[in-house]
Amino acid sequence: MSKKNTPLSLINIVIKGIAMGAANVIPGVSGGTIALITGIFERLIDALKSFDITAVRLLLKGRLKEFAEHIDLYFLIALFTGVGVAIITLAKLFKFLFENYPVYIWAFFFGLVLASVYFVAKTVKKWSTSVVISFLAGTAVALIITFLKPGTENSSFLYLLLCGVVAICSMILPGLSGSFVLLLMGNYKLVMVDAVNNMDLGILLPVGIGAVGGLLLFSHFLSWLLKKYHNQTIATLSGFILGSLGILWPWKEAITQTFGEKVKIIGYNWNMPQMNSEFFMAFLYIVLGILTIVLTEYLAEKGNKGK
Repeated sequence: MSKKNTPLSLINIVIKGIAMGAANVIPGVSGGTIALITGIFERLIDALKSFDITAVRLLLKGRLKEFAEHIDLYFLIALFTGVGVAIITLAKLFKFLFENYPVYIWAFFFGLVLASVYFVAKTVKKWSTSVVISFLAGTAVALIITFLKPGTENSSFLYLLLCGVVAICSMILPGLSGSFVLLLMGNYKLVMVDAVNNMDLGILLPVGIGAVGGLLLFSHFLSWLLKKYHNQTIATLSGFILGSLGILWPWKEAITQTFGEKVKIIGYNWNMPQMNSEFFMAFLYIVLGILTIVLTEYLAEKGNKGK
C-alpha cells in the first residue's frame, strides 16, 4: 500500500522515532511499546515484512523508486533516524536522571505506560471472550518474564540461533526488552560482552542469522495476526504493556550482576512507598506521565479530524 510521505509527516515520524529510541535507553523498556502507543506499530511491522523476494527483484533490476515504495523506505529512514538521534543524545541524560532521581524518572514512565494500556486497548473494536483471554494471557506472560531468574550460559549453535530469534522478536513486541530476554536466557555476557568485545564471529554469526531470520519471519507472522485476529492481537499486546509495569514500579532496588566492565540489571526487589515528600513528588510525576499520553492522544485525534 502506498504511503503519502509529506515533509511534515516525516518530521512527525522522526519525533516518534526519538520517543522509541528514548524508550530503548530505559532499562527493561521496549521501543515497541512506544510504536504501539504512537500508532505506527502496524506500519512498522508491514514495512519490515516487505523485505521479501519482490524487494530483492526490484533492487536488482534497478527499479529504485518502486523498491523504496514497496519497503516504505522513507518511513523507515525517518523512524530510525529518530531512534539513532535519541540513543546518541539521551543516553547520558537518562544515565544522570536514573543515578540522581531514579524514583521520579521511573514514576513518570510508570504513568506514561499505565495510561497507554487504556489508549491501546481502546483500539480493540469489539471485546469478546477470546479478546479478554488474550489480554489476560499477554499480561500473565509479561509478568512471568519480569519475575523469571536468569538461565545458564549456553554456546551451542542452535541455542545461539534461538537467542537471536527471541531477542529480536522481543525488541519488536511492546513491553519486552531484547537485552533483558538475553539475560533470562543466560547468554547476555556471552553475546553482548564477550563476543562483541572480541568480535567472536563464532558467537555473533549464529545470533545475527537468528535475528535477521527471526525479524523477517516474525514480522510476517505478526502482520498476519494483526489482519486476521486484530482484536485478539491488540489485546495481547495491551496485556504485554500492562504486565511490564512491574519493571517500571518506582519504588524498587535493582539486583545487578557484573559482566566484565558492564553492570547489568538482572532483576528487582520491589518495595512499598513511604508516605513522605518523595512519594507525593513521585505521584505528581505519575500524573504528568498520564497527562502526556492523554495530550498526545488528543493532538493525534485533532490532527486526524483536520485531514
